[in-house]
Order: sequence, then C-alpha cells, then structure tokens
Amino acid sequence: MKWLYFFLGDPKKHSLEHRLFNTVSLINGVLNLVGVFGVLYLENYLILVCLNVGSALLMLAMYYLSRVKSIYFILYWPFNLTILFYLASMWFFNGGSIGGNHYYLIPSLVIALILIRDHNVWIVYSLYIFVSASLYAFEYFHKDWVTGYATEMDRYLDAGGNYLFVQILTGILIFILSRNLNIERKKSESLLLNILPEPIADELKKEARVIPKRYESASVLFCDMVGFTKIAETMNAEVLVHELDQIFRTFDRICKEFKMEKIKTIGDAYMAVGGIPNENISNAVDAVLCGLKFQAYMAEQKEIHSLQGNVFWEIRLGIHLGPLVAGVVGSDKFAYDVWGDTVNTASRLESSGVVGEVNISRAVYEEINKYFDCESRGLISIKNKADIEMFFVKGFLPEFVSPISPKEPNELFLRMYKTGALFFDNEIES
Repeated sequence: MKWLYFFLGDPKKHSLEHRLFNTVSLINGVLNLVGVFGVLYLENYLILVCLNVGSALLMLAMYYLSRVKSIYFILYWPFNLTILFYLASMWFFNGGSIGGNHYYLIPSLVIALILIRDHNVWIVYSLYIFVSASLYAFEYFHKDWVTGYATEMDRYLDAGGNYLFVQILTGILIFILSRNLNIERKKSESLLLNILPEPIADELKKEARVIPKRYESASVLFCDMVGFTKIAETMNAEVLVHELDQIFRTFDRICKEFKMEKIKTIGDAYMAVGGIPNENISNAVDAVLCGLKFQAYMAEQKEIHSLQGNVFWEIRLGIHLGPLVAGVVGSDKFAYDVWGDTVNTASRLESSGVVGEVNISRAVYEEINKYFDCESRGLISIKNKADIEMFFVKGFLPEFVSPISPKEPNELFLRMYKTGALFFDNEIES
C-alpha cells in the first residue's frame, strides 16, 4: 500500500477529491502514452501520435501539480477540456463514430462527475451533451471533415481496440472510485468509533437513533488533576495541551486494557465507566485495576519531571458502583453519556479523595475486597449527600502480589482475572 499512497496520496493527509484527481490524471496520462502504439499503423499516425503524446504530457503535468504541489481544484476545467479537445480531435482524424470514438465520451463524463466537487453538475452535463451532439452533427452533415480508414480491416481493428480500451478504462475508474470510497467509509467508521462505542455506533447507523439503556451494575471512575489551574498559569498553552494530551492518551490505552469505556474529558477531568455498553460482572475489579494503573503512571511521570526540574500534576480519583442510564441524546454532535445518582456519587468520591490514592465506595469495596488490600476511611461527609463510607485501595492482597514488584499482581491473579475465575469463586492451580 505504501507505493500506492506514494503515487496517489495518503488518505490520512489528502482528501478524497485530491486522491481521485491524482489517480485519474496519472492513469489517463499513462494510457494516452500507451495509446501511441495503437495508432502507428493508421493513415494519420503522425497527427494521432502528437495528439496522444501532447495530451499525455498535459495530464502528467497536471498530475505533478496535484501530487507534488497540491494544486488540483483549479485544474478541474483544464483537465476536462483537455480530454474533450483530445476526443474531438481523434473524432475528426480517426474515423469518427465509425471507429468507436464515441465510446470514450462515456468514461470521460464519468471522470468529470467523479471530480466534480463544487462545480455545477448541470453545466458539466450540458457541456458533454453539446460536444457529443456537435460531433455527431458535424459527421452527419460534413462527412468529408472526418478522416476514414484505408481498409475495412483498419476500421475493425481500431473500433475493436477502442472498445477494449474503454472497457479497461471504465473498469479502472470503477475500481478507483470503489477503492477510495471504501477508504473514506473506513475513515468515517473509525472516527465514529472514536466518539461512540461500537454497539452504539452500529445502532445509530441502523436506526438513526440510540435508545437509552439502564445498567443495574456499572463502575464509574472520575479523576482530575490537583492544582491544575495554578500550574497551568505558569505554562505555555501549547506545552499545557501537549502534557494533557500525553496523559489522556495513556489513560485511553489503560482503559482499553481493562475493558473500561471512556466517556469524556472536561478540562483536566477524566471519566470512564466499566460494565457498559457490554455488561459484565468484572467491572468493579476492572475499574480498580484501571485506577491503580492511572495513579502508578502519574507517580512515575511526577518522578521523571521532578528529576528534570519541572512540576507535574497529581490526581484525585474516585470510583463508585451502582445503576445508571447510558445513551446518546440530541441530534447534533453525538456524545455517549451516562446519567444517574451513581455518576453523581462517583464525582463526589473523586472530589473527597486524597491525592495519589484510589478512593472507592463501600459498594465497590464489597466487590473487590477479596483481591485488594483496602483501608477504611470511615464515613466521609460529601456535598449535598448523606455521609458515605469510603476506602483506599492500597494494592493487592499478599497472596496476589508479584514477587518482582509489590505494585504488580502475580501470575495467579492475572490468570484468574483473564479467565474470569475471580468472579465465579473458581480455583486455579498456581
């Protein structure tokens, strides 16, 4: 694919119209050069060779301007007029419609419509209808203006060659268009999947709407940067955005690792949920593993930055488990979101958390205490709610700690986690 992108343009850097112009101009230029060998035996071969070579060089020059200089939109009419001039000349110097020159008017119109973009379709159609009708009229009323064939065999060979050539050209055009449309479709689907979970995106494509769904047990993780505003005031805006981008990219990767669904970022805050849109019984453990990995990454980055003499953020993090509703609302700028008291409580846990710790509610604690070492904080007062019992997750229980690093799980835990044995009270031989 690299060589194809080299000649025709990379879909990540070039628009569909740009790639199509590159492709069509290159192919037409090359085919016109090849067409030189098909006219050498004809009576007006010198004129026909000049027409083929001249039009080919013009089209290859336009290809160069488009591919190398990124000039292509203003070349739409020069390119199409070059094609029409070439076809009209071939009509008069190479047997007219008797030699099959009218076949070329169909793919030439297809090329014009493929590249049309913002140009008026009726002007394009009118031009091609006018040129076609004029060529037929000239041939009908002034047959002497059209150069015929020396022999019947020449006519058959040329007409057959033209028909075969048009078939090949039309096949190439269809392949080009379908290939590029498939690339654009994959790009669109990839962008959609970056906004919505796959099941939600599929539902939206099929039904043009998403019905909100209730989940009885989902784990909501909130975190935000401590002292973000103060540190941000001392940083260049570009550096600030770059730092946040690096952090959130890492968080995105960690979320995927632990089957968490990223919901959104709001400024320096990050929100993810486990157990949606695909329900599972592991979401509490998933969320805690995700939270521990978040804190480990931030601690590592803080140490690296401090050695370089730079300040770095720390995060507060809260996790709560409970029912919620998830879905897409509105008709513009779709966003997958969650609602419910569970979400509000998770947000309160985060704001009541302690820097560098994974703060969880009792609901989460009851799901994960068999595997993690937790420290009770007692009842904590939070805004606009009754006091909530909270816990810190300090790490893995001794039987699950890796002998290499106390912050990492051992092989037994990982095997049980990956096979689902943690959640069914199954035993696996160590």
